[in-house]
Amino acid sequence: MDSATRIVRPRALGFDFEVLADDLIIGPAIEAGSWADDETYLFRAHVAAGTKVVDLGANVGWFAVQAVLAGAEVHAFEPVPVIADVCERNLRRAEQVGRGKAILHRVAASDAPGRASIVLAAKNHGDNRVIESGARPADLADGETIEIELARVDDRVQGPVGFLKIDTQGSEWLALRGARKLLDASPQLAMLLEFWPYALRGATPQELLTFLFERGFTMGKATEAPYPMDAARILRQALARDPVRGGIDLYGTRGRPFHVTSAKNRLRALVRSLKEA
Repeated sequence: MDSATRIVRPRALGFDFEVLADDLIIGPAIEAGSWADDETYLFRAHVAAGTKVVDLGANVGWFAVQAVLAGAEVHAFEPVPVIADVCERNLRRAEQVGRGKAILHRVAASDAPGRASIVLAAKNHGDNRVIESGARPADLADGETIEIELARVDDRVQGPVGFLKIDTQGSEWLALRGARKLLDASPQLAMLLEFWPYALRGATPQELLTFLFERGFTMGKATEAPYPMDAARILRQALARDPVRGGIDLYGTRGRPFHVTSAKNRLRALVRSLKEA
């Protein structure tokens, strides 16, 4: 992976932020002003001074930086050395502006400690996937492969936490399995989770959803107007998308309000819940 970077000043932050120079997705969006607007809105609504946040798959640190600016304590996990270096520098910049603090764990969240291979996408530097031995994804056939460290969240962070973000490009189930103590210790928890059946490792998509619903989470799509969805509806909508480029970003809460947006968006959510399959 090319280690060249550039400094940008996104409107949503108002201070210098570092991105990978040859990234085609996340970097240009941040340079244009922001990244993942709907998810960021939901994240900010639940994160405040004193909140403890865990960010699995932190990449260059967009969400972790938001937490520091809000005054939160954030544990960010990013295993790719070049990206982790950028994330580290962004977190230290944020600490100079905000009142929060950040700890960077240079590992991938999994269900057991160890070592693994990760395939790095050539241009979309947010799409790096841990793989089983020799099981390179067909859509990453040309990607560079490096070795990284794996760790359980439970061995690095103790609960309770107020927000958990998991965007690990298919390793979400394994990350959750390695965070069961943290989940049990966090009765008031909000969550963002990438749900991508094509890349999911270690479980079926239904098993992952069942795991969350059995633990009392209310789940829906991470949009500006989210509405609660049952597991069948989530799975149906996820599988209706292009398998390689598809997937759904999910938002969930347990012991915390699900609806945190405006009254107008709550009405939109109700309408969407009646219209969507």
